[in-house]
Amino acid sequence: MSNGSLKLRRRCQAVIDRLDLPHALSVEALCQHLAARRARPLRLHTLPSEASTHGMCGLWLATDTEDHIFYEHRTAPLHQEHIVLHEIGHLLFNHRTMSMDDEGSWGALLPDLDVRSVQSLLRRTNYATREEQEAELFASLLGSRIHNPYRQQPDGILGRLEVAMGVDRPRDTP
Repeated sequence: MSNGSLKLRRRCQAVIDRLDLPHALSVEALCQHLAARRARPLRLHTLPSEASTHGMCGLWLATDTEDHIFYEHRTAPLHQEHIVLHEIGHLLFNHRTMSMDDEGSWGALLPDLDVRSVQSLLRRTNYATREEQEAELFASLLGSRIHNPYRQQPDGILGRLEVAMGVDRPRDTP
């Protein structure tokens, strides 16, 4: 694992650790937890069918009062979950906003969107940027936590080495 990859993993894991999540977790419970913690509603929506023609499979939209995450509904449930977690990564890392200059295309995609109320808008199309890679690794790490909630936490120097190298331990049943 390169030094850059290790730093990225540590940043993502630090954000997850600060969330103070319960062991048993679902995406829905995570959204409720984040909404309560941030004192802002977090709503999930399926993307309109037109989104795929724009190359989108996920989108985070922050208005003045709430957050919205849109995800592709014509894919497997596990992939839908990963898309949502990826967008939550953008939200928690407070990644930069896309340009809202082309209101016409956003109006066609999200006709009820009041562009004046939008604070942040990020869509997921590729993984070429640092922000996309950060959100993607965040989603993978948190998804692993959701699907393996009782993984034993490593102890001592060996445990710290495992964490640093990204070693996943086998699941221990409760």
